Amino acid sequence: MVIAALIGVRMTHAVDDLLGELIQDYFPAYATLAQANTRNAQESAYIRRLMLAFDEDPRDETKIADLHRRVADAAAESDTGIAETRRLLNVQIINRLSLSDNVELARLDTQMEFLQEERKKYEQVFANLFDAARNHEVNAASLLGELDGIRDDFDRRIAEDQKDMRRIAENSVSATQAYQRHVVQISLLLVIFAGLLGLTVAAAVTMGLVRPVRRLVAGTAAVEGGALDTVIPVTTRDEIGHLTMSFNNMVGELRIKAQVRDVFGKYVDPRIVAGLLDHPEATDPRASRREMTILFCDMQSFTSFSEGMTPAGLVTVLNRYLTVVSEPVRRNQGIIDKYIGDAVMAFWGEPFINGDEHAQLACFAAIEQLAAIPRFQKELPDLTGVRRGLPPINIRIGVATGEVVVGSIGSEMTRSYTVIGDTVNFASRIEGASKAYGTRILISEATQRLAAEAVETREIDSVLVVGKSEPERIFELLGRSGEVDVDRLKLRDTFVGALAAYREQHWDTAENGFRKCLSIVRGDPPAQIFLSRIAHFRDEPPGDDWNGVWALTSK
Repeated sequence: MVIAALIGVRMTHAVDDLLGELIQDYFPAYATLAQANTRNAQESAYIRRLMLAFDEDPRDETKIADLHRRVADAAAESDTGIAETRRLLNVQIINRLSLSDNVELARLDTQMEFLQEERKKYEQVFANLFDAARNHEVNAASLLGELDGIRDDFDRRIAEDQKDMRRIAENSVSATQAYQRHVVQISLLLVIFAGLLGLTVAAAVTMGLVRPVRRLVAGTAAVEGGALDTVIPVTTRDEIGHLTMSFNNMVGELRIKAQVRDVFGKYVDPRIVAGLLDHPEATDPRASRREMTILFCDMQSFTSFSEGMTPAGLVTVLNRYLTVVSEPVRRNQGIIDKYIGDAVMAFWGEPFINGDEHAQLACFAAIEQLAAIPRFQKELPDLTGVRRGLPPINIRIGVATGEVVVGSIGSEMTRSYTVIGDTVNFASRIEGASKAYGTRILISEATQRLAAEAVETREIDSVLVVGKSEPERIFELLGRSGEVDVDRLKLRDTFVGALAAYREQHWDTAENGFRKCLSIVRGDPPAQIFLSRIAHFRDEPPGDDWNGVWALTSK
């Protein structure tokens, strides 16, 4: 089989060389000769136009100079074409494997040399004609006639040379075809002989091919199962070997991509990472307006809590705290936008959530965040190494729903997929308002309206926050529907009646209602705040235009 292959390869290379001779040398020689003939015709046409220019306006030096330059360029290209034709013919003459008639090629080369001499004569006569035409000599017409005669003879000789070249090419092609038929006959005999000898070897080769393919199949199944450390040994240099190397490279890229996704996912929400890596259209850099729900969560008295802690201890506690309050966000399909010290900003909305579930999911996340704090409080002794004197940990949460601008926002060098707008600011403001009302979770009216069927709420007040010109109603989030204590629901109903009386300036009715709230839930902060306001308004009644809105002066 080896001998048959070597003979076949050698004879095939011979055919390739013969075809290559025709393609690389002979046909280009024919083409360059034809191009030289074309340039010669162009030169003749330019000479005619030049003579007309002398007759029409001999003072137009610009036109005459341009035509003279074109004549020179066409002449140079024609000379170059003939010289290149001679060079290619000589390459064929010295090629030992050529099937062309070297005697005919040598005769063609001599004719090409004669054509070069004709070209020199043609250019000398043109030079004389140009001087005669410029000086208005009477012999210009005779020189032009002589030039035409030389050109006609040149064209006739080129046509004869081209005819000879076609004939030589046809003979070469016929010889190559005959040699190719001979190669095919020998190859058939060798194939039959090699096939008889190669049956046993073919079985071994087949097994050698099947084994790496089976390894590839097994490796593919392993990668599909998540084993990105799979590496298949490369045992061949054929297509299977290249495919194996490509498979290993692909698995390596997948491993790197998984590492990038894993590491990057600790800094940016995994769904945004997936959008940036796999589905860029989900995180279109062009900003758009969408209705979303924004959540701000902040630890109360974090500054005093962190005083006296070492930097390493503070980072440990803070990381654990942020993990505790972030888990409910991700469980409820929210996106962690950023960490601002001990504060967490998150958002819900398209394209990560379909429909109007964003408000409901944000409320669920806030409830779960609040429920997780007692567990975190129990972990503090182990995190800080301090058993006694640890302050109680509380958080404040603000949730608002509304239209925001969402997209990849930032500089050309660094961007962040985030949300901006009044709704974001309002969520931050009502998170801060929790401190003023002594509540843990406050939500906006739009959030309460969208999530009303899933959660229980209590209207707290109508407020005017810093940065907004219109008042907003805010609600305390009590818990999921069906999971709130009866006393809290009774407090809510009583508080609503007292709040309505307060807004109507029925101070006695409102005061009785808020005191009843304190009897239901002792120390209810919002009720105490409104009792304090009523006492103030008894001494300093509000104006006639008072609408019950309370202006919050702090951010």
